[in-house]
Amino acid sequence: MDEILERDVADLWSILIDIVTDGEKRLASHFDTHQLTPPQFYVLKTLSDKEGECRIGDIARDHHLTSATMTGLIQRLEAMEPPLVKRQRNASDGRSVDVILTAEGAARFLAVQRALMDQLRAVFGLLPDAERRDIISKVRLYFNIFAQQFPVERLK
Repeated sequence: MDEILERDVADLWSILIDIVTDGEKRLASHFDTHQLTPPQFYVLKTLSDKEGECRIGDIARDHHLTSATMTGLIQRLEAMEPPLVKRQRNASDGRSVDVILTAEGAARFLAVQRALMDQLRAVFGLLPDAERRDIISKVRLYFNIFAQQFPVERLK
């Protein structure tokens, strides 16, 4: 057993846990400021990523939730004042319901995203250009190798 490798693995694990824990706290604070729960924010993000419209079942699958659970989440977003989403029957399949991001929902999502990006910009701005690019390159390399070695499908 390689002691240096074991120490490096333990160090990286500790750093990753710190990043995730700190990130969750920071995200929760931003979500709270914008009167959103984490699941509500991620629904808005999914809709934003899908150009503002998606079937409710697809959103549920993307978030590993049942359609019933997702329906409750969507209803709460729809009941907000102003509504952040609206629902409508799918034109081609009347059994399906589409969720549509409202202008207010898009604005709320962008406000949270902008606040998070401002924090990243402030921290990254403290580093020289070459160091920033080096960090991004190494993190991307790590995640690419990790994803190749342990694809999500194999983890289920």
